Amino acid sequence: MVPRTLTASLGRALRSSARTAVLELSCADTLQRSLRSFATAVNVPSPLTESTTLSNGLTVATESSPHAQTATVGVWIDAGSRAETDRTNGTAHFLEHMAFKGTNRRTQHALELEVENLGAHLNAYTSREQTVYYAKSFRKDVPAAVDIISDILQNSKLENSAIERERDVILREQQEVDKQLEEVVFDHLHSVAFAGQPLGRTILGPKANILSISRDDLASYIKTNYTADRMVLVGTGGVDHQELVKLAEKHFSSLPVSQNPIPLGGLAHPKTKFVGQEGVGWSSPDYFPMLVMQSIMGNWDRSLGAAGLMSSRLSHIISGNNLANSFMSFSTSYSDTGLWGIYLVTENNMNLDDLVHFTLKEWTRMSIGPTDIEVERAKSQLKASLLLSLDGTTAVAEDIGRQLVTSGRRMTPKQLEQAVDAVTPAEIKRVAQKYLWDQDISLAAVGPIEGLLDYNRIRADMSSLLY
Repeated sequence: MVPRTLTASLGRALRSSARTAVLELSCADTLQRSLRSFATAVNVPSPLTESTTLSNGLTVATESSPHAQTATVGVWIDAGSRAETDRTNGTAHFLEHMAFKGTNRRTQHALELEVENLGAHLNAYTSREQTVYYAKSFRKDVPAAVDIISDILQNSKLENSAIERERDVILREQQEVDKQLEEVVFDHLHSVAFAGQPLGRTILGPKANILSISRDDLASYIKTNYTADRMVLVGTGGVDHQELVKLAEKHFSSLPVSQNPIPLGGLAHPKTKFVGQEGVGWSSPDYFPMLVMQSIMGNWDRSLGAAGLMSSRLSHIISGNNLANSFMSFSTSYSDTGLWGIYLVTENNMNLDDLVHFTLKEWTRMSIGPTDIEVERAKSQLKASLLLSLDGTTAVAEDIGRQLVTSGRRMTPKQLEQAVDAVTPAEIKRVAQKYLWDQDISLAAVGPIEGLLDYNRIRADMSSLLY
């Protein structure tokens, strides 16, 4: 039986199974200079988002809609799986589950009944760098929603009996995640690009950890990371800023402060280093040029039958030669580093080398001659995508919380447009030469990958212009 992950010294995580090959290529990057807000390039006032910092360091941010009858309120915490160790990997996600199992004030049943009676929606999620607890409710129920969120954040009972029951739930969740090839490959890619470092670990953690995480581990994570200076209370829609500030003072004033407080948007984690290159975290000045370049590469799915209408040159190359079923370009950012790459799915397993070759040729072409037309088209598509993603109070709350935690301020939609508009073909060429040209790549693949050639052969395409 082939192990789940085989990590070769040349930088691949590969697994043979199934009939379809799934590949993920990435240029992984590290920010080597002092972080600064990517918003500083656009000096436009931000009238939509109000922000107040309490005396204990908790930030309260709102974007109000006077006529909205619903609201989203939540707490964004600058801590996720990256704040764990090898032994405690999975703790942040485990805590997310335990938050709904009862507090010192509410039993699990009472909590569920209260949320249902409000007609509210209570949820949480964990990422590599953030943990989020949020609720969507009617405008009049915002005080109750804030009370519930503060209670589960600060007063979870963490009963041993509930912890034991939840282990099986998380293990079943892990089994479901393992069936999603995109998730599996993305985890493999992280394990290669960030080998031996916190970002290289999965969010759920290994099975052994899920079975061994203790109440002390959970309590220690809370004590270390659930501090006021690492939190943002966000309200959007039917909220009033001053009222939310008062609610924050009532419910969160007793939150502890870190022994070494970290300002929002500061460097909250050690710099991630690996063989490769410098690149784009959330606060990198190259953040938007890399997003535009990602948009130039584009996404494509054969089942949609629209390849002939798409602007991406890569989609025409791949579809015209029947090299893949689909592909999706991505630019994933963290506080001080990121992954820029592409996710490909194919049944044409005999031509994997051609698929990778032509993909990397498009990457390297950006270093030489991105055209004015494709850059302008990509900018229009990116602006539409960014603005459409802000549809609804929950989406806006997510945007505010993430931006404040990672950069210390929020860019308005107008500022986003201006930042994208400022990207030129020369900028695309510059960042491509900096991050892509003749740089090491990370490669993860699942399925019948025998058609992939040696890593050195693949790597050579990063400094070749030959089609």
